[in-house]
Amino acid sequence: MRLSCRRLALGLSAGAFLCLWLFMTGFQQDLAAGRMATQGDGSSGNERWALGKHPRKISSVGRSVEDDDRENEIKKTSRTQSKHSKPGNRSPSSGQNTVSVPDRLRKTELRDIFIGVKTTEKYHRQRMDLLMDTWVSLAKDQTFVFTDSDDQQLRSRLGDHLINTNCSSSHMRQALCCKMAVEYDMFLQQDKRWFCHVDDDNYLNVHELVKMLNQYKHTDDVYLGRPSINHPMETYDRHENMQKVNFWFATGGAGFCISKGLALKMIPYASGGKFMSSCERIRLPDDCTLGFIIERLLRVKLVQIQQFHSHLEWLKFIKKEELPHQISLSYGLTPYRGSARNIIGLDEVFSESDDPTRFKSLHCLLYPYVDLCSGHVKRRR
Repeated sequence: MRLSCRRLALGLSAGAFLCLWLFMTGFQQDLAAGRMATQGDGSSGNERWALGKHPRKISSVGRSVEDDDRENEIKKTSRTQSKHSKPGNRSPSSGQNTVSVPDRLRKTELRDIFIGVKTTEKYHRQRMDLLMDTWVSLAKDQTFVFTDSDDQQLRSRLGDHLINTNCSSSHMRQALCCKMAVEYDMFLQQDKRWFCHVDDDNYLNVHELVKMLNQYKHTDDVYLGRPSINHPMETYDRHENMQKVNFWFATGGAGFCISKGLALKMIPYASGGKFMSSCERIRLPDDCTLGFIIERLLRVKLVQIQQFHSHLEWLKFIKKEELPHQISLSYGLTPYRGSARNIIGLDEVFSESDDPTRFKSLHCLLYPYVDLCSGHVKRRR
């Protein structure tokens, strides 16, 4: 009897030890698995729950409205494509499901901009050669020059981007509207996001232009520029029984930009020669007519951008340190308000006799290492 009890006690002890050993082995395996999971994404299950429950907010300082909208749409696109993607559809390089981002969601680049320059034959040497040597050299593929005659010298530099509009060479309203009509129709033929216009006496800072346009969505109705007067334009609408109308317009002498979304809405009033009819409707030049179509007929307000500049303002008051941040600049070589000329205050690089417009000096201030500036700009260490 005593022997049987002893054997029973030993059996129970062995069984208890075996259960304890199995329990500890399973616990260690679970613990090891938990460590591996933590090392895999840097957080434990509780931490992952906490991050999912209270996601960290990301600062939007320095981000544009289009950046935030683009990021949200990309997230939606990623979720949609992940939901419908097949398990075998993986990138061989990353091993992850590939997500294609729609073209409309990427940032605007220089290649997305149509830049129209309006000129006339008598200014080909005096003005256009200067633009070709400076800012146009940085945006040659995006720039189209609209003139009123053929010029083999200019065509050798521009190719089919030199457009002979066959319009009059005068500076009268009809001639200006004729060129703008051709310019607008040419934009519609291009796969571009933005239609930007400058005159042949404008320097266009293409870097700042792209930076500004990325603050807006090209699919929205956007009209960007700067007025040359401090009050809305007033005129009479000949299609509405000479009703008096008023509207803001961006002066072509400083430049302006129109989004693709807005340009498409202008078609009933501007495409296929209709722009000329709109000009006659209010008997005003091309930039005024654009303002009439956009502000009055389409009810889209002009967004005034102070970084556009024309020769109708005192350019010398723009500080040198502010020049790199302007979008367009101009000049006037004829006497202006008692002054011999109206130019930006920039004395370095070229002398006024070699650079009366100051455009060469401005170009070298922005891009000191281009060939034009070789030997004129001190290299910075």
